[in-house]
This record gives sequence, C-alpha cells and structure tokens, in this order.
Amino acid sequence: MITTQENLQEAFAGESQANRKYLAFAKQAERDGYHQAARLFRAAAAAETVHAHAHLRAMKGIGSTLDNLKEALAGETHEYKNMYPDMIKLAEQEGHKAATRSFTYANEVEQTHAKLYQMALDNLENMAECNYYVCSVCGHTHEKEAPEKCPVCGANSNAFFKSE
Repeated sequence: MITTQENLQEAFAGESQANRKYLAFAKQAERDGYHQAARLFRAAAAAETVHAHAHLRAMKGIGSTLDNLKEALAGETHEYKNMYPDMIKLAEQEGHKAATRSFTYANEVEQTHAKLYQMALDNLENMAECNYYVCSVCGHTHEKEAPEKCPVCGANSNAFFKSE
C-alpha cells in the first residue's frame, strides 16, 4: 500500500522536474523569439516551485541549516561516489557521447559541491561572505570570482554567471 509520505516524495520529484524542464523550455522559447510563451513557461515553473516547496515542508524535508548542510553533503557525495560513475560507465559502453559528457561534468562538479558544503559545515558560525559563480556549460561552482578558465570544461570566464 502506498503511503502519503511516498506520494509526497513522488509529487516533490515531479514538481521539481517540471520546474527545471519549464525553465529550459522558457530559454528555448526566448531563443525562438516567442517571448510570451517564455513568460508562461517561467510562470508555470515558479508555480511548480511553490508546489515542490509545499510538498517538501509537508514531508518535513527541511531541517536546521546544519542538518540541511549535512544532508546536502551526503547527497553530493553519493552522487559522485556511487551514482555518476556507474552512469558514466554505461553511457561510454553505449557510445552515448553527450550523456557521457553530461554525467562526467556533473560528477566532477558534485565533488566541488561536496567540498563547499564541508567547508560550510566546518565554518558555519564564521563563514566569510563571498559570491559564487556558476559555469553555464558544466555547472562548476566557484567562490569569490569567476576563474579565467573553467577547471571542469575549459569554458572562458564569460561563461560564468553570478549566483543570487
């Protein structure tokens, strides 16, 4: 028998995926010159975020900042140690170059995220304020300022955007 907790988890996953998908659709609509369609996709994405956050709260999925950092660290560590290596291996075996590249980039970036979360855990009470910059090609996350060249994918500094 399915529980409400399982339904909340499924709904959270679905709403989260819809948010990301609709934001990607909005970018494509902008490139295609359909600005109103892009606005609609962004509005729906925002609504999906409202739903996802409500489901996450209902399943008591948000803890203290310390607990949330520990959970984020565990998730990132699982991804780069267990999840992505198997995905990379299979994509290589199947000759799926785009998937191999996507998984490899994500795997490397998850290691960086784990390091950043560990640093935050170690210094939560005394974290120095700084900005974070994200590579729009691979997702590499860098502190303080964008590097001249992305250490993961090699993109130039202009590929980075400041995270809000």
